[in-house]
Amino acid sequence: MIRRTAHPRPDRARQNWQTLNGPWRFRFDWSNEGKKRRWYEKPAFDLTIQVPFAYQAELSGIKEKRHCDVLWYAREITIPETMRDQRVLLHFGAVDYQADVWLDGQYLGGHEGGYTPFTFDITDLIEIGKSYTLTVRCEDRLDREQPRGKQSWKPAPFACWYTPVSGIWQSVWLEGVGTVYPVDFRLTPRIDDGSLKAEMALNELPENGSLRLTASFQGRVVARQETAALDRLVSTTLYLNSPRDREGVRLWSPEQPNLYDLAIETLKDGQVTDRVETYFGMRQIEIAGDQILLNRDVLYQRLVLDQGYWPDGLLTAPDDEALKKDVELTKALGFNGARKHQKFEDPQYLYWADHLGLLVWGELPSAYAFGDREKRSLLRDLSEAIRRDYNHPALIAWTPLNESWGVPCIRGQKKQQKLADALYALVHALDGTRFVSGNDGWEQAATDVATVHDYTAWPEQLSAAYGSAEALLQAAPASRMIQAQGYDHTGKPLLMTEYGGIAMAKDAEGENWGYNGAARDEESFLQRYAAITAAFRAMPYFRGYCYTQLTDVFQEVNGLLDMDRNPKADMEKIREINRP
Repeated sequence: MIRRTAHPRPDRARQNWQTLNGPWRFRFDWSNEGKKRRWYEKPAFDLTIQVPFAYQAELSGIKEKRHCDVLWYAREITIPETMRDQRVLLHFGAVDYQADVWLDGQYLGGHEGGYTPFTFDITDLIEIGKSYTLTVRCEDRLDREQPRGKQSWKPAPFACWYTPVSGIWQSVWLEGVGTVYPVDFRLTPRIDDGSLKAEMALNELPENGSLRLTASFQGRVVARQETAALDRLVSTTLYLNSPRDREGVRLWSPEQPNLYDLAIETLKDGQVTDRVETYFGMRQIEIAGDQILLNRDVLYQRLVLDQGYWPDGLLTAPDDEALKKDVELTKALGFNGARKHQKFEDPQYLYWADHLGLLVWGELPSAYAFGDREKRSLLRDLSEAIRRDYNHPALIAWTPLNESWGVPCIRGQKKQQKLADALYALVHALDGTRFVSGNDGWEQAATDVATVHDYTAWPEQLSAAYGSAEALLQAAPASRMIQAQGYDHTGKPLLMTEYGGIAMAKDAEGENWGYNGAARDEESFLQRYAAITAAFRAMPYFRGYCYTQLTDVFQEVNGLLDMDRNPKADMEKIREINRP
């Protein structure tokens, strides 16, 4: 059975596409000899793997658990008749970590970075109806310099780092597009005047070309505009609030996740050559003093830490419904948002967060050895993630660093602080619609918000520094200073972005663990959870909190749900504790 069959990018869907998920031929390259022996010319691979699951995942069908640095994939593809007279794109959702791709032995190109997508235009290399061999070489070493997130850099999982995820781990697909089409587009809502700024980058400049945008709400057209394509970058503004619209502009929020549908059509000589269907939400995030505002209203965030792991798929959801279910479970537990931890999540998760109404923090997966390679990789990956996810209204924040991982001397070392400052500036240069938590948890250099991680078990054990915001910023409530030397975050919004982490005694055995001892049963778990949550909520200067965590993740058994998404305690009682 082929899993993951839904359109991998429902936020920018075209009708003409074909999944390449399913069985591929596969081979381990233990001696790293495949390139030298030109395996890409005649790939004789003896194993079968189920894409898009990494070989370490049970759902891949591969039984080998030892780490192998170099992997090879191959499969036949046939270009369908439906793509005749179109340009044909080959998309990869994510391949960890370095990928090289060949088509019938001809090199298409490569990509570095384990969490971001890449695409090849194969139009000039193929014929309709003909079959070709697609070959992929993946290299994923246990290097601490590459952004890994929660993937262990040791042969085995340890502490809160888990099984590595190597090779193809997100969907692969073919897509037929127009001869002229938007390679990318950015949609920026402006709630002040009820408009949408649309910026579209074309693959080439057409003669007598234009772009037509049609926005609708619940099936009713609310704006339509056609703009001449005089440059490869076409920018226009749609005004949604017309005198004929009695309802006015519908804003997006977790309580009312209103979305507008948008069709982007590329025309040449008046004829449509390409059509992509997307959507947008009219929402605005801003910081006003020590408050965070959503659509000009004060926003109190009730977040849960979510690492996005599954027992049989690792970083890859087992099926398309699993991502929707995680959003639904998060909301059912009383949270209005999720801090996606150390992972750029699958775009289908963000699609459901947009549609069901869940705030999301995006987080750059960490590297763990400070140096020039780490710096370049982090800047590259964050830049590519912003490009991929810019249009999602649910996404409200970016976190470039977490707990000084990869920058262990950031508290006082200027060159490590400058990396944090560069990542902060990069976000604001590329995305002016969201706020930044610079080094989430402590030792913060450049940041828009000041955040705290504290796993103290009971309210009476909390540091006296919580007496005021000013005292807290100058203190080390979890034995780490909140501010890096030379930075003053007085007056910025404060959030408690990691706390809790309570395990149940029946789960915390052997290598399995939670924070500060385990609760003996459901009643004691709820008592401890309610007490520490109420303590942080009662502190008037906090603008939100983030509980650790949504689900167990292998040896870290401190989730509200187990790894199969079964609740450990009454969900209604947890929801009541999180009630606004």
